[in-house]
Amino acid sequence: MTYRDVVSRQVLTWACTAIGARMPVAMAPLALVFLVRERPGGYSLGAILAAAYVLGEIGGAPVLGMRLRPEMARVQLAVGLAVGTVGFLGLGVFPGAHPAVLAGFAFVAGGAPAAATGGLRTLLGELVPARSVAQALSVESIVTAGVWAVSPAAVAGLALGVAPRAPLLLAAGLMAWSVGGLWLLPARWGAGGADSGGPEGAGSVGGEGAGREGAPLLRVLVGAWPVYVVGAASLALLGLSELVLPALLEQRGIGVGWSGPLLTGMAVGGGLGAFVYGLRGWPGLLRTRSVVLMAGTSACVALAALIPAAAGIAVALVMGGTLQSGAMLTRNLSLREVLPPRMLAAGYSVMYAASGAGYAATGSLAGALLKVAAPSTAILAGVCLTVAMTGVGWWGEVRRARRGECGAEGGVVLGGVEAGEAVK
Repeated sequence: MTYRDVVSRQVLTWACTAIGARMPVAMAPLALVFLVRERPGGYSLGAILAAAYVLGEIGGAPVLGMRLRPEMARVQLAVGLAVGTVGFLGLGVFPGAHPAVLAGFAFVAGGAPAAATGGLRTLLGELVPARSVAQALSVESIVTAGVWAVSPAAVAGLALGVAPRAPLLLAAGLMAWSVGGLWLLPARWGAGGADSGGPEGAGSVGGEGAGREGAPLLRVLVGAWPVYVVGAASLALLGLSELVLPALLEQRGIGVGWSGPLLTGMAVGGGLGAFVYGLRGWPGLLRTRSVVLMAGTSACVALAALIPAAAGIAVALVMGGTLQSGAMLTRNLSLREVLPPRMLAAGYSVMYAASGAGYAATGSLAGALLKVAAPSTAILAGVCLTVAMTGVGWWGEVRRARRGECGAEGGVVLGGVEAGEAVK
């Protein structure tokens, strides 16, 4: 397994389009804080605007993702990204508007393009042979890690060096760029790309998803809930590290300013982990690999909470980011196993929403615990929550696999109902 089949002009075009669509997502929360921090109660207002943005993402991803149609993919994605551009532009052009107006712009900026992640990931599968889908998803993770590594510095530099509105205007420009990039990519998916079959995770035909082609969309998506739970647990660990790290550094007597470089190191580790994962095929079932990688990530985050020295925390976070990116890749590949090709974009969008919900839930838990406990204790409590979520997801996948084996003669089982029966 190599990256040879992934190196092409179309994949490069896809990467440029994806950067335009995802850089604003990575920039938004911090940019919103900088936008209003000089107003009365600015930091609280910034947190509220960031929450409105995240709520838009969590709500928009499944609702819009389930409405994506292969034959209209380009138009639907372009409309969502264009409306998102308007949301970011409104924030940048009217920074002094009433908080309710800013919250509305933030909600639109988060919600309207929320299905783009799933749609672009599905389009990427059309650009490579079936045997190289795992490498393509690794490239996507590398691009995402790079975006998240660059975004904090870009936001801080523009907000402090140019103007508080500058990061949001840049986000609007980047998202508009991604709209144009869509016209250089396939207009639709499912017309005979990588989803037509292949090795592990390369397509659903011939796998568990094959028996679900005619089943109702919502039923099949709900049946994949274990994959979403572990995906949410994976991003929850990332959120835990990002949100509690400044307080942890202060507890350890380390300068809070180190939080930026440490998180950048974690993002770089994520890119490295994605690259290594795509270099070869790995033994074991996807769900087993996922549990192993999640256990390793949890251990790294726990060590970061317990190690007193900055160097030790840095190593733990880099290793945690490396393993976390592999865990997310196994989740995306698992979706390709359990969903038919026509439902992949919707499945990816639901995964996006579930991951955002996991991020928000763990952050809320840690925030509440910080009022009554030390930052290290809050991190360990969050790790325990993610380990529990991972266990529940793994149990669900094992249970679904057993039901699928039992129903193999009469059809694939969907949440207790056979696929053949669901079609009737």
